[in-house]
Parts: sequence; C-alpha cells; structure tokens
Amino acid sequence: MATDEPVMASVAGRYASALFELAEEEKQLEQVEKDLIEFQKLLDASEDLRRLVRSPVFTSDEQLAALTAVLQKVGIEGLAANFIKLTARNRRLFVLPDMIKAFRAMCARARGEIEAEVAAAFPLQDEQVNELKEALKASVGGKEVRVNLRIDPALLGGLVVKIGSRMIDSSLRTKLNSLKIRMKEVG
Repeated sequence: MATDEPVMASVAGRYASALFELAEEEKQLEQVEKDLIEFQKLLDASEDLRRLVRSPVFTSDEQLAALTAVLQKVGIEGLAANFIKLTARNRRLFVLPDMIKAFRAMCARARGEIEAEVAAAFPLQDEQVNELKEALKASVGGKEVRVNLRIDPALLGGLVVKIGSRMIDSSLRTKLNSLKIRMKEVG
C-alpha cells in the first residue's frame, strides 16, 4: 500500500483508515472526529490515562473496563467509543494517539485542508493564530490550513511549524544553539 505518509502503511494508519471509511459510510465523520479530539485532550491532560494506554502491565480487560467508565463519564459514544474499546481489546491501545492523528489528517484531507503542527513557547492569541493560518495558506497554494498548536516552553521564543515533511524552525532555542556552534568554530 503506497502512500504519501509512512503512518498510513502502519498499524495506526490501517486502523485510522478503517475507522475513516466506516465513519464516512455512516455519515458520522464530524462526530467521530470531535469525539476523538475530546479523547486526545483527556490523554493530554491525564498522566493516569496515558499510563493506562501505554502500559503493557494492564490486561486488555482492565483497560477495557477503565476506558468504558471514562468514555461514559465524558459522553463519548457510538463509533468513536467502539473504536477505542476495539483498540483495547486488540492490545493496540498504545498506538491510539497515532491512530487519532492519522484519522484527523484523513478528515482534514477530505475537507481539502492541510494540517500544520505548530509548537510555540507561549500561548498565541487568536489574532496571531489567524495571521499564521493566512501566512501558511499562502505558502501551500491557497488551501485551508488547520493549526494544531502545542505549547513547548523549552523553545524559549518563536515557533516551530511542521506541515507534512516540511519544518520551519524559528525558535529562539535553535537560534541560540546555532550561535553557540558558530562561537565554538571561531574560538
């Protein structure tokens, strides 16, 4: 299966592709994507949930029971909930974040959007995000760009933008490291 992105040929890609086809067939793409985004937020916010998802110590039954309770509590149901439970039953839960990322990329592609992973040292204001979207839109031939923003204080300042295989690193950390290397060469 030849694809643009290596993840599509992986386990994550196969699961995401199957979910995408099913959600599209059931006309539930938007709802499934919304539910998976919500679950990813839970993963990002909870160390315990990340441990449950990543650790091979838990049995699939234990993972399934815990996830069922979490999904019910936050109101994630239907295809997305069944998909998450299936990954637990099949012992593929550790790949779930990659599956969610691949699924979201497929949804964006279906809408004619391009996803940009943006890391910033500090939270960006809405106006700054909109300006960034417009600049990226111009650089990718006018396609809509969806910005997935994450905060990385280690950058010190600036941004790191990744669209597909292209990466633009204008972070202060990188500039300081470059300066450090040049100073070593001189001295």
